[in-house]
Amino acid sequence: MEPKVDMIFNGQAQGAVASQLLAMGRLDVGMMKPWISDVDKKPYITVYKGGDPANENSYETIQANTATLRRDEWKALDEAILGIAETRLGGVADLEARGLVYNLNNGLGTTVFEWHDMSDALEADVTMDGVTRANNDRVVFQTNYLPLPLIHVDYEINTRVLAASRNLGNPLDTTLAQRAARKVLEKIETMLFTNDPHAWGTKDDRTRNTIYGYINHPDRNPVTLSVGWDDSAKTARAILDEVINMKQQAINDHFYGPYMLYIPTAYETVLDEDYEDTGTTSTGMTIRERIKKISGILDVKVVDTLTADNVVLVQMTSDVVRLVKGLPLQNVEWQAEGKFINKYKVMTIQVPQVRSDADKRCGIVHLA
Repeated sequence: MEPKVDMIFNGQAQGAVASQLLAMGRLDVGMMKPWISDVDKKPYITVYKGGDPANENSYETIQANTATLRRDEWKALDEAILGIAETRLGGVADLEARGLVYNLNNGLGTTVFEWHDMSDALEADVTMDGVTRANNDRVVFQTNYLPLPLIHVDYEINTRVLAASRNLGNPLDTTLAQRAARKVLEKIETMLFTNDPHAWGTKDDRTRNTIYGYINHPDRNPVTLSVGWDDSAKTARAILDEVINMKQQAINDHFYGPYMLYIPTAYETVLDEDYEDTGTTSTGMTIRERIKKISGILDVKVVDTLTADNVVLVQMTSDVVRLVKGLPLQNVEWQAEGKFINKYKVMTIQVPQVRSDADKRCGIVHLA
């Protein structure tokens, strides 16, 4: 299973899901989840009318042309992928855990998220009478655009297997749905931690229509790694000094924490070793424990998708990074192939938004 990233940009669709969205003018998830009623055995869809999404009165049940799954089978598939979502990968999980999420009201109808940053301006004056006019600097706003692609993975349910499951009274096998959901979540994590920017548009406007991650954002604070942390010549004190230097780089850009430190897989066991401040005397702490004693560092996390010899310090605030969500993880029915194969998708709209201000100051420090 390989996740795909579809996008509509400047009226042009990239990918099958985007093409259908463009052709329909909208993509209603409810219309793509037809279900068979246990009462009259007829197919139905549940469509969102508007209002509070948590209120059942905001939805309407309409008879459909055809359906394959019963309502309880859809429920089993949805519960399966939600179980995967609860075991979210590290970086995205940290954003959600700290509330660094921006939810869009109509993610399916929004292909590009427009946002603004602003320069520093205005100064406070100290006077005795309050009459003297203070400087009235103008704040400079800059418009930015974040693409909102659909991320999805296909899987299949064989009609004969489904019928056998029903005849025997066995629960629906949700293994493929779970695997598809895992691949989708891994793709989002990859966007956050690898040097693979996703850009749409023409050559001239791609810099303003790109999804950046921690190690490729143009305004991040780069720091040179002298020797890899897993090199035998690297001392525990040298590792600590580099982390302290990373924190200082963030402070120099006016970002004062709290921070999360992300390391690649190869460094995990290195940080489990004893911290020896003098090179000979143990302090009774591991290197990881000593790093976590640095003021402002919340935790040290291992990220398997982080490229070797890359370490990232991130200030965990919404002006530095947040997860933009347009559509939660969903199962949808896609198409049937002949009589025996029914295709489904696990899809979502959620992408990381790494940010800097108009003066190009950023709360991310990248050691590499």
